[in-house]
Amino acid sequence: MIQFKDITPKDKEAITSITMKSERKNCDLSFSNLCSWRFMFNTQFAVAEGFLIIKFHLNGKLAYMMPVGEGDLNVILKELIEDAENENQSFMMYGVCNNMKEEIEKLMPGKFVFSSNRDYADYIYLRSELAELKGKKFQAKRNHVNKFHKTYTDYEYAPITTDRIDECLRLEEEWCKANDCGQQNGSGNERTSLTYALNHFDELGLTGGILYVNGKIAAFTFGMPINHETFGVHVEKADTQIEGAYNVINQEFARRIPEQYIYLNREEDLGIEGLRKAKLSYQPTIILEKNIARLKG
Repeated sequence: MIQFKDITPKDKEAITSITMKSERKNCDLSFSNLCSWRFMFNTQFAVAEGFLIIKFHLNGKLAYMMPVGEGDLNVILKELIEDAENENQSFMMYGVCNNMKEEIEKLMPGKFVFSSNRDYADYIYLRSELAELKGKKFQAKRNHVNKFHKTYTDYEYAPITTDRIDECLRLEEEWCKANDCGQQNGSGNERTSLTYALNHFDELGLTGGILYVNGKIAAFTFGMPINHETFGVHVEKADTQIEGAYNVINQEFARRIPEQYIYLNREEDLGIEGLRKAKLSYQPTIILEKNIARLKG
């Protein structure tokens, strides 16, 4: 029987020692996301048979993430199915990318039904492209950045440090008021996750940046590595009254992410039309489809 435990910041090393060696680029596997959203999903983890196993609840239903690691996948899948049966729940597994569907089908042909939702696909970009904004396809982005530089000559980029957390929280509160957070489904959960992440910034291993204009915070962003070549950008907030702030914080942060990270995962659009348009405008290299595998019967 697999022994699961609740995720806490103290589990960072145990989890990232596996995810960092993986080829998986899913934003769901970022340690910060796992830890700062656990209040909503009752997230637990275990390490068994050479795999990292994530167990959670979504809308009252038990679910698992596709196991991460090296070992006999057939063995661990059978153990997870048994774990679900012990809880009198149907077996359901998230984060199954298309190549993994083929692997599961080879091991257990005809046993699963697969489905996906475009709203939850990850947007993955080349870090170098977002840092440099070269070429015709980024002309509009360069125009926004250049206009910002001409308009706001007194600006500064600085890393997020403990003494700057309160500034980020105040900007997030202002952003929320400007964007009617109280009227948007799920925004309260996002605020809870963001607040937790900022208040445990160093413990979670996060890295971030702040954009100041005329000495006042205008934007901030933060994230952490997902694997050895992919960095996850989890949050980006800006003063909507300062034109170009989003473009500039995006580029400045990308410039400072170590070059070992070839890819930037900027997460999902959640089916929000404006967010989808914005993410597509940055020319993603990969739109990572993530399937749900449900055991038949």
